[in-house]
Amino acid sequence: MDREVATSSYLTSLLAIFFLWYLGCLIEPCFVSGTPPTDDGLCALMVRPMGYPCTEYTVQTEDGYLLTVQRVPYGKSALKDQNGPVFLQHGLFQGGDTWFLNPVNESLGFILADYGFDVWVGNVRGTRWSRKHITLSEHDRAYWDWSWQDLAQYDLAAMLGYIQNETSSKVLYIGHSQGTIMALSAFTMPDIVKMVEAAAFLCPISYLDHISSTFVHRAVSTHIDEMLLSLGVHQLNFRSSIGVHILDSLCDGHMDCGNLLQGITGENCCFNASRVDYYLKYEPHASSTKNLHHLFQMIRKGTFAKYDFGWWGNLKHYQRLQPPAFNLGSIPESLPLWMAYGGNDALADLTDLNRTINELKFKPELCYIESYGHIDFILSVNAKNDVYSDLIRFLCSREGTSSS
Repeated sequence: MDREVATSSYLTSLLAIFFLWYLGCLIEPCFVSGTPPTDDGLCALMVRPMGYPCTEYTVQTEDGYLLTVQRVPYGKSALKDQNGPVFLQHGLFQGGDTWFLNPVNESLGFILADYGFDVWVGNVRGTRWSRKHITLSEHDRAYWDWSWQDLAQYDLAAMLGYIQNETSSKVLYIGHSQGTIMALSAFTMPDIVKMVEAAAFLCPISYLDHISSTFVHRAVSTHIDEMLLSLGVHQLNFRSSIGVHILDSLCDGHMDCGNLLQGITGENCCFNASRVDYYLKYEPHASSTKNLHHLFQMIRKGTFAKYDFGWWGNLKHYQRLQPPAFNLGSIPESLPLWMAYGGNDALADLTDLNRTINELKFKPELCYIESYGHIDFILSVNAKNDVYSDLIRFLCSREGTSSS
């Protein structure tokens, strides 16, 4: 009987999502970005108005995506080239703007520039700042055929390689959330990790089966990722009508979404709620449904592995029935690593993090803040003192003079 009820619930949800998706398509195309078109980049909108130098670069990935990377070579009070290049990689549904959303004295991108670092900002495919491809349009379904595995293998490799070529130096890496799972998988690849001098992770994730987010649990249990893929919805964009409908379907009658951010990320102690309208001018960014499906696969299976195409697809892609796991033990012991995590983080769970640490050949430096949630590490009004002071200490102690 329980199985019949579950099957009935699944079919009912599938029909509801299809109906909402169909209505949304009548109102607007299903594959539009939902972001007002603009010729202005991140530099012009967010960085230069604050008095900082900023340049935009285009980086092409091996599989044809054209990514925009921003460079803030120094700050207002710092000497040029005082410190080496540092690369900032954003998380899921975010873009490079996330490092500049708070006032100058609270945003990590500005703080690092003022400390004399040569700041480079990454934007993965599909975000507002990186929506082009050499042959595909963002309206093509094939454009969205990727997961975080591809972001690590192609986007990260291309951006780090470009920065190393421009600066003739290894790169200091800072990632938040998805930016950490990209790095942990990429650092198992010798050609990528050799470009990195040291790495710092904010809210590190790899294993995800102990996630406590009520919203994510609801989405996983209803198989919303599989439903959307079966309906041909390949772009996940919460600014579009279909994205709004998806949120409504997950919340309506099933959970309290009055505080949606807390339901997703856990309780955040210290971000400025009065700036939410400003945050929403830039975020959330779009991602692919396949990316969400890959993350949900990991939650269901308790693995840190490549995308599961099913047994036939796995044979085709990996020559084996199951997708290969990423071997954290292959990350070089010579790579200095620093991790910051919080007691109220519903996405980067302590049990999962400890599993990650135990699989490494070395113990990273740790920064634990009991009161912090997932968003506090990038938007807290107190993060400069709580987190960034120790982060900068780590970077300065590890920043070397290695050349390519």
